[in-house]
Amino acid sequence: MTASTSGRAAAGRAPAPPLAAYATGSLGMGVWVTVPGLLLLYFLTDIVGVAAGLAGLTLLVPKVVDVVVHPLIGSRSDRQARAWGHRRRMMLGGILLGLAMVAMFSVPGGIEGTRAALWVGGWFIVGNLLFAMFQVPYLATPSDLMIGYHERTRVFMFRMLFLTVGLLGAGVAAPALVASERRSAYTTMAAVLCVVMVVSAIVAIRGVRALTAACGFREPAGRAGHSVVADVKVAWADRDFRMLVLSYLLTGTTTHLFMAALPYFTRYVYDDAKLTAVFMGAFLAPAVAAGPLWMVVSRRIGKQRGLLISQGVFVAGSATLLATSQTVVAASVAVVVAMGIAFAGLQLFAFSMVPDAVAAADSGGEGQAGGYTGVWTATEALGTAVGPYLYSAALVIGGFVSSTAEEEVAQPDSAVTALLLGFTVVPAVLMLVAMLFQRRYRLDPAPA
Repeated sequence: MTASTSGRAAAGRAPAPPLAAYATGSLGMGVWVTVPGLLLLYFLTDIVGVAAGLAGLTLLVPKVVDVVVHPLIGSRSDRQARAWGHRRRMMLGGILLGLAMVAMFSVPGGIEGTRAALWVGGWFIVGNLLFAMFQVPYLATPSDLMIGYHERTRVFMFRMLFLTVGLLGAGVAAPALVASERRSAYTTMAAVLCVVMVVSAIVAIRGVRALTAACGFREPAGRAGHSVVADVKVAWADRDFRMLVLSYLLTGTTTHLFMAALPYFTRYVYDDAKLTAVFMGAFLAPAVAAGPLWMVVSRRIGKQRGLLISQGVFVAGSATLLATSQTVVAASVAVVVAMGIAFAGLQLFAFSMVPDAVAAADSGGEGQAGGYTGVWTATEALGTAVGPYLYSAALVIGGFVSSTAEEEVAQPDSAVTALLLGFTVVPAVLMLVAMLFQRRYRLDPAPA
């Protein structure tokens, strides 16, 4: 079904049942985003004995590969949409994603250090490729639907609600399942969450089909034979989209640095690794409730202002954590709750602006939802790696000592100072720069 044959109005409303099925795919995406982002750096440095610098590279290199792969998948997705009238075939990769995560956290006994880094890095590449196959066509779906400005925000509000539930469930369950810090516990954790990832992918594929049938499918504009390079050039030449991408690169870097640093913060500042689950719950539970509230904000003041407010709150929270880290745990938890509310806005507003940019480009006959989404998800993937890599650099500068699960090591004071500043000051600075880029975005209309 194409835009020319659909009888649905551009300002139509997506029915709740297929929208909920579509959004279910974000549960599995939330698991994949959370678990490696929260635990993989710590797993490498404190469980399998990988030096902090090498551990950071192990997370960075697979994501650099993603930067190349995501635009390729985006262009391929557009070609499939033109040929078949949908993008679902590529999404089948999401069904295998959970198995890759199990393998990634199942480093064979006796393998440590560099060999462990190679094992984890190899499976991380495989998992990222499968994730990209699912994520790019999945996120292009709202751009395919024949719906308007506010309805796109509603679609992403549903998606963000399910994503946040996935983030919350994984963010609390994963640290709890590996609290013993045994290697086998990490394998068990990955196997349990694998089931969630498989089921959510299957439901989402069916949901995409039902949602496009209900709302109408907007066939990608442009030539059927355009190249990947041409797609990237079109997307990057779009000034507003470029500002949005650069802002989200720094936003994603900041939030993923936060998650990667959290296990170190609880273990070495508060001396209690079990607090990781508590802090993740405090960060993500409010985000579940905040999504509908941010939707109201969007209707009253627009997405651009809402996003800038969310970024500002995250800056203030990151800086405040430096002071509360010297007090009781409850004070830091309270700050993290406010940051979690801001996190919901960061995700909802930024992601719902992407189909707005695609719609604006479509008015000139140049838009390709898959091409734009490929660039966007490549940026997101880069941010998920740069954040942990910057934090690993802070650990190296501070002289952090890596260990295995069977070892107990005393960290020098310089390492504790570095891991604390990397968790507080660095995110605040990164998000401030993100705000500078975001202020140059001009597509947001006056509130209705």
